[in-house]
Formats: sequence, C-alpha cells, structure tokens
Amino acid sequence: QVQLVESGGGLVQAGGSLRLSCAASGRTFSSYVMAWFRQAPGKEREFVAQISRSGGSTSYANSVKGRFTISRSNAKNTVYLQMNSLKPEDTAVYYCCADRNYWGQGTQVTVSS
Repeated sequence: QVQLVESGGGLVQAGGSLRLSCAASGRTFSSYVMAWFRQAPGKEREFVAQISRSGGSTSYANSVKGRFTISRSNAKNTVYLQMNSLKPEDTAVYYCCADRNYWGQGTQVTVSS
C-alpha cells in the first residue's frame, strides 16, 4: 500500500505557472504507474497526465498537452506536475494516484482571469 500527499496548489493568474508535487510513502514507489487527475466543481474527475514506472513514457490529456509536464523522481518517491500557461478552465482540485488505485487527498488550483 502507498500513501500519497499532494502539495503546491494555490491561486495564480491566467498565463502563470504552478508546480505540483506528490510525495509517496513506502519503498515500492518505482513499481507504480503514477498519474494526475483533476476535478472541477460540478464535473467528473478527469485524467490529466500519466508517467510510467521508469519515467520514460508519458501521456497527456489533449486539454493540457504542450502546457503541462509530468515527471518523477524515484529516488525521492515524488511525482511532479509542472503547469504552464494556466487558464481559468484549469481550476480544479488536482489528485495524484498510483496505479489508479491509491489516491491522495488533492490540492486546489485556482486560476483567475
């Protein structure tokens, strides 16, 4: 089992950047495929980005492709989401997950216009 704790959310103006972090407990972090999801008010949770166990393969939702970058450090048991050129529609609670089975508590990202 793994426990996940997100951080780095906040309020930012449109066009700005934020870097989210997700710290994982346990010794088997490198065995998990890690991903970020988000959920806006009144909407379903949606996929944002995913990274393979080694970090060599990534995938993104079309809505964030070219603006967001997912990365990981297996040495630090941490996955990151670098978010650039933020838009008001990126406003949501962002969640990280391991194997889409273990979830963090989420971190709020608010983008003002």
